[in-house]
Amino acid sequence: MKPQYDVIVIGGGHAGVEAAMAAERMGVQTLLITHKTSMLGEMSCNPAIGGLGKGHLVREIDALDGVMGLAADLSGIQFRLLNRSKGAAVQGPRTQIDRQVYKSTIQKMIKERINLTVLEKEVVDVIVQRDSATGVIISGGIKIYCSALILTTGTFLKGTIHIGKEKRSGGRIGDKASESLAEKLYSLNLPMGRLKTGTPPRIDGNTIDWDLIEFQEADTDPSFFSFFTKSCKLKQVSCGITYTNEKTHSIIRDNLEKSAMYGGSITSLGPRYCPSIEDKIVRFSNKESHQIFLEPEGLNTDVVYPNGISTSLPIDVQKKYVNSILGLERAKIIQPGYAIEYDFIDPRSLTPWLELKKIKGFFLAGQINGTTGYEEAAGQGLLAGLNAALFVQGKKNFSVRRDEGYLGVMIDDLVTKGVKEPYRMFTSRAEYRLCLRADNADQRLTQVGINLGCVSISREKLFIEAKNLLTFTKKTLEALFLTSNQAKKNGLIVKMDGKTRNAIEYLASEVITYDKIISIWPEIKDLDLTLVTKIVNDYKYSFYIERQKKEIQKMKRDEAIGIPSNIEYENINGISNELLSKLQKVRPINLAQALRIDGMTPAAITLILFNIRKLERLNHSKKQKIA
Repeated sequence: MKPQYDVIVIGGGHAGVEAAMAAERMGVQTLLITHKTSMLGEMSCNPAIGGLGKGHLVREIDALDGVMGLAADLSGIQFRLLNRSKGAAVQGPRTQIDRQVYKSTIQKMIKERINLTVLEKEVVDVIVQRDSATGVIISGGIKIYCSALILTTGTFLKGTIHIGKEKRSGGRIGDKASESLAEKLYSLNLPMGRLKTGTPPRIDGNTIDWDLIEFQEADTDPSFFSFFTKSCKLKQVSCGITYTNEKTHSIIRDNLEKSAMYGGSITSLGPRYCPSIEDKIVRFSNKESHQIFLEPEGLNTDVVYPNGISTSLPIDVQKKYVNSILGLERAKIIQPGYAIEYDFIDPRSLTPWLELKKIKGFFLAGQINGTTGYEEAAGQGLLAGLNAALFVQGKKNFSVRRDEGYLGVMIDDLVTKGVKEPYRMFTSRAEYRLCLRADNADQRLTQVGINLGCVSISREKLFIEAKNLLTFTKKTLEALFLTSNQAKKNGLIVKMDGKTRNAIEYLASEVITYDKIISIWPEIKDLDLTLVTKIVNDYKYSFYIERQKKEIQKMKRDEAIGIPSNIEYENINGISNELLSKLQKVRPINLAQALRIDGMTPAAITLILFNIRKLERLNHSKKQKIA
């Protein structure tokens, strides 16, 4: 049967949207199938995008011309740069989002794509022929064929919602789960498991006593996600801050057995770094209070998201503990909090380009791979979409290396180490984070995207202009010099060592302000401050970056040593059974990936390398005989 579409994407969440848009940008005919077209771009949990590590991902998605960053900028109502007082490598942009504006922005972007069709149907089965994905079956038994398939089911795959002892099937509250599709995946003998996540109750903002609440303001100099964005599009608002107390903790402790988590209804693991309020009370029993951010869900709604009190307790208990919190004594719950369990597939069954190893043309992205968070899902969707299009076009697959981006760190972590709990991105996961700052994502990845063919002409033009402007700015700053004596006469606090330093070196000083430098060199007042900051950051980290570059070169040498797909690990004497099991699950594609497997030893690497050379000699000998 001739394919009706080049690429079919199942699921309209953040992963599915980014996957469909990426495939379409590559010029292939793409079909996005979702339960409800009205829910495209829906933010099922918190009304925010970005943060530490996550903000880096969104900047990288934007650098490859993805849509999340621009949509976030167009719908952001409180921009903040987290870790502002720390080094640039660990600073993360974040914004509160107007849910409705974000959703309508995403839907508008989708409608504008020429090669993208959206179909509102349920996928009940996938068609796999001769170990290749060739299509889907939608409700009603209709078959739609394709050359590549991307599955992005989020929490819908056999999803179960838990509120106290009550449990019901659902992908999120108000939407049904994908049951038959889950059964199909089990029948394909894919390694599957269950994970859990949760969400807090939503509160009517009119019933909050705001006079008792602390406030957190937006930054006066906002940091955006997209390199297209120059200013805020929406009114900026404040978020409230309040705290749990001993009464709150007592209510929760007294009702723990009613919680789905602690009552035994849920056995799967949830995200350790985003625990439920029950988890916080149990795990941090010595803490007297826990912070809660009261996050508005938009400019034209009264709904407030209380970030920090995710729960699976019964509704009556939720009401009690919410009303025990300062400022929330009269608060009314609009929608109860709940936990949700869902199926996922062990990501070690995937290649670094997110294709299933055992089924050609079948790509997975998002929470089905064991991650949590909009940003992680969107990043995977982007890469899955690009690779599905490359697969259709018969071109070489694409992956981001660990030294190139957080996207590479995330994918490598997933396919090499697997997950025991929902995976969340942090800056600490990146060993080359000094090179992978949020402010240089375009420098790292946009040219890669241009070469790949996924970047629009307008972005390419913007990138070239920015690159030229960056070069001009750096040369301008490098050409401005002062000796230490001249610097002192101009009121600069500097080491009196007789050295001549340029403006970049003076700007890199923690005690010299930008305004002071401008008073000495007025000609730089019109330079782009964002570019100046980027140049100064490069200078500050230059010593460490050079050291990291040497480590990167070593990693590249190890990556150049490929591991034959037919290597028989079970025949290598001297490898422990535990390590053997991991090697057989991961099937690393090169020595660098093998080195990153948990528990890998130098002795085992030596044995693997010996067997690689042995196979190479055998293959060479066979070729000579044939010749």
